[in-house]
Amino acid sequence: MNGFDRAEAVDRLEELVDTVERDRMPVPVREVWAFGDVALGLDPVERLDVYLTKDILMRDDSPGPAGTAGADGDEEDPETRFRNSHGIEGVGKSVRADWAEEYPEYLRANAAGHAAPEKCLAAHLLQDDESDPIHLEVCNASFEDNVTQRLRGAQLRDDYTQLLDPRGVCLWADGVRSDEAFRKLRESELALPTLSAALEMLGMEEAEATEAARELHAWREKQEGVTVRGDVV
Repeated sequence: MNGFDRAEAVDRLEELVDTVERDRMPVPVREVWAFGDVALGLDPVERLDVYLTKDILMRDDSPGPAGTAGADGDEEDPETRFRNSHGIEGVGKSVRADWAEEYPEYLRANAAGHAAPEKCLAAHLLQDDESDPIHLEVCNASFEDNVTQRLRGAQLRDDYTQLLDPRGVCLWADGVRSDEAFRKLRESELALPTLSAALEMLGMEEAEATEAARELHAWREKQEGVTVRGDVV
């Protein structure tokens, strides 16, 4: 598996945060975390794991008029317009209409044909020809809350590949960048436990934590290129 030099991995994280700060996003983003290999100080970083906390778009906050005139002179709402032009439902509902107008090349849908926020975020934040090993987790819950939610779900389903590695560092939250977090990443200053030990700290028994860590590591090693996982809590 090709990976990143440590400096390159942290550079990519800074570029990602720069984009979140600079550009309009398909949905509001509240937090950006790095977790896994890059948080552990490994060099090279075999896979770059990033977590985004987003809001569920209950009401589109796009400014200005939402519609444009159709061929018959009637005003088209954004959802109708993008359904006709891209075959994608939900613009103005699951993703911002003004974002879709500005960045139509990043509009992505799920299997049901509805605009998928996590796929839209990945398209916007990562390169079209991305071949580097990057994993993007997107959820409406904060990283720390989702760690415990995923732990309970993985135990109930007996599927440890659903776990979220709890060893993370917050890079950006509510518009504020943590320069200290980036410094510690660059200098490999974070002291974090092994995955199995971290899972034990969350309440797993030692044998279960060891097995869970083994299964999660095995799942990660099978992933290639960019992978994206969306979750709603």
